[in-house]
Amino acid sequence: MNRPPAAIYAVLAVAILSISASAIFVRLAGDAPAAIIAFYRLGIAVVLMTPWVLLKHRDHLKSITKKDAGFSIMAGIFLAAHFILWFESLKYTSVASSVVLVSLQPIFAFLGTYFFFRERFSAGAVLSMMIAITGSIVLGWGDFQAGGEALYGDILALLGGAMVTGYFLIGQSVRKRLTLSSYTWLVYGMATVTLFLYNLPSPASFLGHSGEQWLIFLALALIPTFLGHSLLNWSLKWVSTSQISMAVLLEPVGASIMAYFLFDEILSWTQLLGGAVVLFGLMIFILSTTRKRKPTLSYSARRRG
Repeated sequence: MNRPPAAIYAVLAVAILSISASAIFVRLAGDAPAAIIAFYRLGIAVVLMTPWVLLKHRDHLKSITKKDAGFSIMAGIFLAAHFILWFESLKYTSVASSVVLVSLQPIFAFLGTYFFFRERFSAGAVLSMMIAITGSIVLGWGDFQAGGEALYGDILALLGGAMVTGYFLIGQSVRKRLTLSSYTWLVYGMATVTLFLYNLPSPASFLGHSGEQWLIFLALALIPTFLGHSLLNWSLKWVSTSQISMAVLLEPVGASIMAYFLFDEILSWTQLLGGAVVLFGLMIFILSTTRKRKPTLSYSARRRG
């Protein structure tokens, strides 16, 4: 890698703060349904991307095979399901618990590659998965004691992590043949269509939101989707994927700090212990797997949109 610019760590800090704000914006959206929030986050992003993609990648779009287009559509459906489940979880459990549990997605992804692509586990990966799962149980146990709604939110967050894993696995081969802009535009576009159809029969309204909520929808498209992920992609020119993955482990920390100041969310000892154990397990997992595997995806193809 080339010599990194002096400001690289400041750029990474801004990127992590940007993606950490995602859960905060969802909570600030108040009574707006999770699927509506997800629809506008991705829909606004697609609208903003369209001129660039059609101008710079039109020829590439025409060359995409039906098979790759089909897989991209499937990836978009999984991504839509991820946002519905994760955003909904934030209405029932704490920001800290939700973000930590949905961050288990690297482990879900590794399990998926084991069963579908026969990738083998290292001893370090197995140990780290056991540690992370133990931490998630501690988190869930604390929320079980706090009340059924909190535990329900934890389950939704875990399912959200599983859905985004499907998105990763489907895109693992497709992304190699499509440009980042084309693939992201197709996936976000299909996810937007899926969310539109999902919302049609529900009583949720596409309109009638407050001015503050419209600003939050726009902020979700601009800050965590474009600013956060774009800066991380830019950083990959100088910083390794494993270093990026380690930096992303700070997302639950950033989200929890913001939630403390904005919503007065005080972490219980079980949340602190469980969250610390999960993050420790994920740290070992990332270190043990990145030494054995060469990255095949850019950051934005692996993380939630």
